[in-house]
Amino acid sequence: MSDLLPHARSFGQVASAYDRGRPTYPRDVAAWLGGGEQRGGLTVLELGAGTGRLTEQLVGLGHLVHATDPDERMLAVLRERLPGVRTSVAGAEELPAADRGYDVVVAAQSFHWFDHDRALPEIARVLKPGGHLSLVWHQRDVRIPWVRKLGRILGPEHPLEELTRPLADSELFDDAEEHTSKHWQVLDRESILDYVGSLSSVSTLDAPERERLLADVLALYDDYGRGMDGMQLPYLTSCFRARVRPQVAPAPVRETGRRPGHGIGGTGDTGDTGDIGDTQQSDPPWTVTTGSIPRVEDEVTKAPWPSVGDDDTSMLLIDFR
Repeated sequence: MSDLLPHARSFGQVASAYDRGRPTYPRDVAAWLGGGEQRGGLTVLELGAGTGRLTEQLVGLGHLVHATDPDERMLAVLRERLPGVRTSVAGAEELPAADRGYDVVVAAQSFHWFDHDRALPEIARVLKPGGHLSLVWHQRDVRIPWVRKLGRILGPEHPLEELTRPLADSELFDDAEEHTSKHWQVLDRESILDYVGSLSSVSTLDAPERERLLADVLALYDDYGRGMDGMQLPYLTSCFRARVRPQVAPAPVRETGRRPGHGIGGTGDTGDTGDIGDTQQSDPPWTVTTGSIPRVEDEVTKAPWPSVGDDDTSMLLIDFR
């Protein structure tokens, strides 16, 4: 993840171009990500929400969305478009949410940036029993000749199998369902520069190299574009939906002095704290707010055998971190 961090954190510096140049999501795609029906009322936690391209469609379906992103500059644009949506500055590896609080967790164009060893257990933690994780990527349709030429300028996109492998390998989720949709984005001479300039592979280039690449893109547009009418960039939008597997919770202790293996089952809830950057909006009913109280970790089951005995002098060890 450390090698990817400069790219993963590059979007805030081009937040306005990102919002102008990136494609939206068809309403039927947003409905499929939510469970397949065009109905509202689901609690949705969105990871890497960016400037709110997918958020807008989820809200339009009537879902109650909590949008998160690690970059405040991206969320600032989202709030301008959707001022009523709850937002938090947070990464997928430490979610500002209570256990079993959401019907759906969704990540659009962002799952590949996560530290999956940390993020997938967090996602499983916050999903309700029977809830699911939904992932979606737009990828340019290189079957079109001019799109292949654009790809030679920009470089190839990552294979979907590579992008989704961490989910496929996870024991926390069932096998994913898949859905593919076609989508077109109308681009003109300005918005194609916004689109290309917002790509992490471009925005992290040195200025002279970036300018040369953008000049090559404009030359391609002048060859294939239609002036003021612009051009249509075709995408294949690939969606994945995986149900969380039942989580085995530790059995609670009814009295002190139990042997190891019968620890106290803590809630494991993490409320919204000032550290996380949650906007000042009223908490929905499924969120446990704890102010600045840290999570209480259950250390009884982790303790070595001699530290938890059967006699009345045994001490209950709880680590307040």
